[in-house]
Amino acid sequence: MATPMTPAQWRTALQAEGVKFTEYSNWTTRGRDSATGKTFGPVHGVLNHHTAGSNSLKAVAVDGAPALPAPLCHTFLPKTGIAVMVSCHRANHAGLAASNVIAAIINEKTLPKQNKATTVDGNDCLYGIETENLGDGKDAYTKAQYDAWVRWNAAICRHHGWGSGSAAGHLETSVEGKIDPKGPVEGYGSRGKFTFSMKQLRADVAERLKHAASWSPGTSSTYTVASGDTLWSIAAAKLGDGNRWQEIATLNGLLHADAIAPGQKLKLPPK
Repeated sequence: MATPMTPAQWRTALQAEGVKFTEYSNWTTRGRDSATGKTFGPVHGVLNHHTAGSNSLKAVAVDGAPALPAPLCHTFLPKTGIAVMVSCHRANHAGLAASNVIAAIINEKTLPKQNKATTVDGNDCLYGIETENLGDGKDAYTKAQYDAWVRWNAAICRHHGWGSGSAAGHLETSVEGKIDPKGPVEGYGSRGKFTFSMKQLRADVAERLKHAASWSPGTSSTYTVASGDTLWSIAAAKLGDGNRWQEIATLNGLLHADAIAPGQKLKLPPK
């Protein structure tokens, strides 16, 4: 748990992580705190959504939904990948969340199936992002949009010292049958088209957090050979597939898999 980010902290964290963003008018004062008598925070994690619509900025920022006043998130993420800051206070995005799932988010444990018998108001303690997508299983998240999505989650986690286990999807916390986020993704880094999942998003956030905030996916990195390493073991550990040892060999002009020595620096291809 942590104190919610201030506007200045939001700007610093997003800029460092490479998130392009704009600021909706009055985003620094817009929220549901006064109307509900409940103060936003302490915060426990990040909740990810899709809008189930298009051109949704005004709806999430000002208009709201039936029986659900705006703001409906902290950040709106359109297809362009240029995020829009909507609020830094309490927002109507999470609804009732299963207490056992919130506990797992706090402790960064594998998220359990929702126990619907005990709930908390997720709006009190979770940051929320609405990523524009129809949610019909056909509408694709753009490459720029997904890249910004990963960076946005990582920016918050890095600021608070959290790991990727602090990121969740609405379908994982909701006791009301929410199904978001879902849908196809055009690509990410050197990866081609794939189907969105919170498992993959968390993995991509975790990978970002291993690097400096300025890092970009799909770029080469380096590795210093340790005693006992082989190209196969390096490929398995760093690229997730031991059979990619030949890519490392080719990139470094090596003739065979055992032509490495402790202390040697190797270039690694994109993961």
